Amino acid sequence: MNKVFIRDSDTEDDELEPSAQLPVGVKNYITPNGYRKLKEEMDHLWKVERPALVKTITWAASNGDRSENGDYIYGKKRLREIDRRVRFLRKRMELAEVVDPAQRVECDQVFFGATVTVCDDHGCESTYSIVGVDEADVGSGLISWVSPLARTLLKLREGEVAILRTPVGIQELEILSVSYRELS
Repeated sequence: MNKVFIRDSDTEDDELEPSAQLPVGVKNYITPNGYRKLKEEMDHLWKVERPALVKTITWAASNGDRSENGDYIYGKKRLREIDRRVRFLRKRMELAEVVDPAQRVECDQVFFGATVTVCDDHGCESTYSIVGVDEADVGSGLISWVSPLARTLLKLREGEVAILRTPVGIQELEILSVSYRELS
C-alpha cells in the first residue's frame, strides 16, 4: 500500500496522553514557572539534542548502506520524536495564557493558581496547588485546573465543604485555607 494512505503514529500531532489534553474551547492557563519549564525543555531539545543528533545521523549516513545501519535508523526515529515534541511545545506555548498567582490580591476564594489546604472525612489534611495542564504533578501536590478535584474546589471559599464524587464514593473536603503565592 502506498505510504500516503497510511497514518504513521510517529508523526501524529494530535495523539496526546489524556492528562495533556485540554477541553475544547478553553484557554491553556499556566503559571510563569510552568511556562519557563516548557521553554527550557523546548530550547534544550532544539539547541542541544537536535543538533547533536543531526551530526550523528550525518555521520551514520556517510557509512554507506542505511537499511541495516542502526545509528541511522535509531537517529531518524529519535529526530522525529524530538521534532514532534518541539511542535507540541510550540503550539502549547502559543496558546498559553500565563497567570501569576503571586500577583493575585489575597482572597479566600479558590481560583487558578490557588494553594488550597483541605481536610477530608477522616481528618487528613492535604495541600494542593491548582496549576496548568502541562505542569500538573500530583505527587508534588500540583493538580491540573481541569482535574475533577480542582473543578470541585474552584470558586469555593475557606470554610466551605466540597463534595467530590470518586469511583469509591462521595468524599467531603472542608477547605481550611486558600492562599496565592509563587509556585516553584
